[in-house]
Amino acid sequence: MQTEDVASLTGRPDAAYPPARRRVIAIVASLAASLTLFRLELLKRLASAGHEVIAFAPEDDPRVEQALAEIGVRFIRIPMARTGLNPLEDIRTFWSLRQHFKRLKPDMILPYTMKPIIYAGIAARTLGIKERCFLVTGLGHVFSEVGGRSFKALAIRRLCVRLYRIAFRHARVVFVYNDADAEDIRRYRMLPDAVSPTMVHGSGVDLEHFAFAQPTGGGPVFLMVARLLRDKGVVEYIEAARIVRRTFPDARFQLLGHFDSNPTAISREDINDWVSEGILDYLGTTDDVRPYLVACNVFVLPSYYREGIPRSILEALATGRPVITTDLPGCRDTVEPGVNGMTVKPLDVMALADAMALFARDPDLSESMGRRSRELAEKKFDVHMINRVLLAGMGLTD
Repeated sequence: MQTEDVASLTGRPDAAYPPARRRVIAIVASLAASLTLFRLELLKRLASAGHEVIAFAPEDDPRVEQALAEIGVRFIRIPMARTGLNPLEDIRTFWSLRQHFKRLKPDMILPYTMKPIIYAGIAARTLGIKERCFLVTGLGHVFSEVGGRSFKALAIRRLCVRLYRIAFRHARVVFVYNDADAEDIRRYRMLPDAVSPTMVHGSGVDLEHFAFAQPTGGGPVFLMVARLLRDKGVVEYIEAARIVRRTFPDARFQLLGHFDSNPTAISREDINDWVSEGILDYLGTTDDVRPYLVACNVFVLPSYYREGIPRSILEALATGRPVITTDLPGCRDTVEPGVNGMTVKPLDVMALADAMALFARDPDLSESMGRRSRELAEKKFDVHMINRVLLAGMGLTD
């Protein structure tokens, strides 16, 4: 059975779904900031429709809590280690979610990312919560062919598959962002053969908030926005920048993103060394990436992490910037090669350098391909279109 996609869902007659009754809905995240960065418009839609929405995440983040309160969404902090395999920590996460669910009695859950999906899904099953919806924003590095070949990774993958199967059993809907994740869900039989995941094109992007902006001109400015992880291709970006600078000394290479506790994290010493070398402009972190997107000519994300569909790329598309990224699931879904950007093999520094040199050599490409990026964002990645698909799959259409 084929994966359902945006067109098939939004094309269904309204009669396919009865009018939505008001529900208590639990949204579970592994990062508090993601609730406002990636899910704000969806949460607004749910709350404005009269549902009682409760968001769970592991950090104390007053700004997130305030932003959620302003749209009528309640926030509850839960214990969760986003990374790592400490079974005691994971049991705490499961037990905390189960206790909250038992007390609050949600009619529906919508967890996203691996740990929330597994532990919220299993907790909800043990309490008989029938409306369990899951948003697979990316299966993660352990399912990547680039990073998932070691004995340890294969063992972790087998464990994750078993846990996913338990969480997904009798799910109302499982959303995925790309074909590769849908295929892995089928390959590892995380869902029964008769049940297909439902495709959505990422978290979407607010096309008004991220408005089209003409490139500023001048020397080429390349921008990478990502968590500072090796899996995101930071080292390859720096090595390619060294090569490009030999021919185009005026080219600038910027990096925006926060340090992470992940085992593959880039250290502050690495960043300081690259800045001292003069190869990198490190921009730190920000709550508003738009000025940096407007100031660049080309967006670069050489990730070999198992992405869903990177939100950073969607924001670059909406702003009207060409994209250079890897020919891997999720990343490649955002680029029509030669039309709005380029895709390169993961870990291929020379191919990445050649792609960046192409834009340095021909500045007009940034403008022409950037316009096609905006067109692609409007056609495929509008957050309001994405949310209509999510609400339909969850049975919450009016």
